[in-house]
Amino acid sequence: MDLTQLNEHFALPGILAFHQTPTGLIYADVTTPQAKATVYLQGAHITDWQPAGQRPILFLSRKTDLLPGKPIRGGVPIAFPWFAADKNLTRFQGKPGPSHGFARIQDWTLAFVALSGDDLHLTFTLGPSQMSRDLGFDNFALAYQLTIGRSLTMRLTVANNATTPLVFEEALHTYYHVIDVHEVSVTGLEPTSFIDKTDNMRETPAANALLTFTGPTDRVYENTAATCIIHDPLAKRNTTIAKTNSNTTVVFNPWKELPDMAPDEWHEMLCVETVNAAANAITLAPNSTHTMQAHITIANI
Repeated sequence: MDLTQLNEHFALPGILAFHQTPTGLIYADVTTPQAKATVYLQGAHITDWQPAGQRPILFLSRKTDLLPGKPIRGGVPIAFPWFAADKNLTRFQGKPGPSHGFARIQDWTLAFVALSGDDLHLTFTLGPSQMSRDLGFDNFALAYQLTIGRSLTMRLTVANNATTPLVFEEALHTYYHVIDVHEVSVTGLEPTSFIDKTDNMRETPAANALLTFTGPTDRVYENTAATCIIHDPLAKRNTTIAKTNSNTTVVFNPWKELPDMAPDEWHEMLCVETVNAAANAITLAPNSTHTMQAHITIANI
């Protein structure tokens, strides 16, 4: 659907409207009594969620390019069908596929909208495209359900329509806004060992202590379904991330400027990601589905 059709079919006066950036990206502008949010059709990418009375919960780089086919830095990118760099170095035309897969750089279809109480429900779908077929994925379907209110629920369902198993990785690569990452801590991962991507993928024993940040951080915690809490005393709030059918948690902060992130912005962000990757990659039987969920709540302190 184009912009006019989306507004004709799905707009809710005072609650939901669709707009287009000067670069051509269409987005949903959500304003409910309990929260506001922004969701781009490219990647079904939520870039803003702010419950009433709160600072923004999600981080979005001020330097990101909102361009067709280019990843957005911040919010919640969806990684599928692989996480991070493509391990198949000759996947297409002798080169690996795009980092984090193709789902975050393709336009999804808005399939369903409903307001239930103070919560807005949105469902986006993605099926095979020329890009996915070129990369070897032709028999899948994705559905992404968002429930936007005082809490945020993100539910990603993968269906395997093939006659053979579908092996994939997936992530809700969530960027959280913090006041100063130096003052932030994370609980929930104390008993879990991790792969340290900043130290040549070294397997590191569990710290058995809360996680604080003093340098570049890129950790893959496998075999954990634990709920995590981001403690941000300067913002006077805790952010709780509860997850379902996710057995990997990734924690990331680059501790430096990136091409699409300004020099000071890494101080203001922390990724705590809901993932199935590496040892926890999914093997999905034919004619089956798998649903991974993240549920985010905020508590003032």
